[in-house]
Amino acid sequence: MKKKMQADSKWISRLWLFISFAVAMVLWYILSIMPNTARVFPNVVVTLQQIKVMIDRGCLFTDIGSSLISVGAGYALGFVIALPVAILMAWYKPVRNIIEPWIQFIRNIPPLAYVPLVVIGAGVGRKPQIIVITLATFLIMCVTIYQGVVNVDETLIKAARVLGAKDKDIFIRVIAPATLPFILTAVRLGAGVALTTLVAAESTGAFAGLGMRIRTLNNNFETAPMLLYIIIIGIIGITVEKIIKTLERKLTGWQDKREL
Repeated sequence: MKKKMQADSKWISRLWLFISFAVAMVLWYILSIMPNTARVFPNVVVTLQQIKVMIDRGCLFTDIGSSLISVGAGYALGFVIALPVAILMAWYKPVRNIIEPWIQFIRNIPPLAYVPLVVIGAGVGRKPQIIVITLATFLIMCVTIYQGVVNVDETLIKAARVLGAKDKDIFIRVIAPATLPFILTAVRLGAGVALTTLVAAESTGAFAGLGMRIRTLNNNFETAPMLLYIIIIGIIGITVEKIIKTLERKLTGWQDKREL
C-alpha cells in the first residue's frame, strides 16, 4: 500500500512538472511574438540554435568549464572557512562579538560593489573570481550554520557535560548531529549564491565563463545566445539543487518533515 502511494505521488509530481514546463513554453512563445518583448525573448527554436552557434565559435564548453571551476573552487573554500568560523562564533562569545558585526555589515554589500577592490588587490583572471564567490558563499553559509549551532538544545549540552564529555566530544556527538540539517541547508543556499554571484565574479577581467560571455553578448546586443547562457546557468543550478536535496534526504532521513 505504501509503495503504491509513493508511486502515485511520483506520478503526480511528474504530471505537475510536465504541466509547469508546458505553461512555461506557452508563455515563452507568447513573449516571443509580442512586439514589446520579442527582441528580449527569441523563440525556443532560435534560442536552441545558438547551441551550435556558440560551439562553432569555440565558446560554449570552454565557458561552462571555466565557470564550473570558479564556482566549485569558491564554493568549496567558502564552506571550508564558514564551518569552523560559525562554530567558533556560536561557542565562544568573544569571537562572536568580534566577527559577527562585520559579517552582518559585509552581507549587505552587493558583490559588484567590492569587485573593483578585489581586482586591484588580486589582479585579473580566475583568482579574483574565486575570491568574490568565496566571500559571497562564506557569508550565507556562516550565518546559516551559526544559527544551527546556537539553536542546539542547551539541555543536551549540559547533560553531556554532566556525563564528563569534553568540548571535542560535545562537538562530535551532540553539536554535529543536531546541526547537520542546518549545514546541509547552508550547502544548498551557498550553491545558489555561488551561481547568482557568477556574473559579478566574472566581471573581474575573465577571459571565459558564462557570466563573462553574458556581459559580452549584452554589449553586442545578441539576445538569443545571451538567453541561452542564462538558461544554462539555471539548469546547472537546478541540477546542483537536486543533488544536494538527494544527499539531504539520505543524511537526515531520521528527521520528521511535513509533506507539502
